[in-house]
Amino acid sequence: MQPDPELIERLRRSGIRIDREGQFIHEGEPVRHQGLREALFRWLDRLDDGRYVLRLDERRFAYIDVDDTPLVVRALRLESDGAVTLQLSDGAEEPLDPTTLTIDAEGMLRCWVRGGRIEARLANSAAAVLAERITETSRGPALLWPGHAQPRPLAKRRGSRP
Repeated sequence: MQPDPELIERLRRSGIRIDREGQFIHEGEPVRHQGLREALFRWLDRLDDGRYVLRLDERRFAYIDVDDTPLVVRALRLESDGAVTLQLSDGAEEPLDPTTLTIDAEGMLRCWVRGGRIEARLANSAAAVLAERITETSRGPALLWPGHAQPRPLAKRRGSRP
């Protein structure tokens, strides 16, 4: 007997959300247990339709609500070779792919991490470090990137999908 797809969809609603600051919230309270937070961040993924989930494998996952972006770039480090290293709210570090950097209508910077699967918002502290590489052009804000002669225009964010 095959399970009812509608029932499966209802059961996948976890009641867990990620707030604007990148914290997991369950039943109105932040998830405080360090090990559980680390596991939740490990399981964080995005379906092809853009919905964020906690995924154990292809068949076992639960939906989560995300107030803004699931990850926040808490800090940013400019490397001596010109690269930029992101320090994410899940504790991970990874290089910034400048082609994924976008700006929204409020001037908030965002980028894609984890191989382009998860969106991250740059906290004000991280955006301030990157500000020295952003210039205004006739076409709007643009990113100055070492090794590139021309500033790269920042794409406008069009929602939560790349």
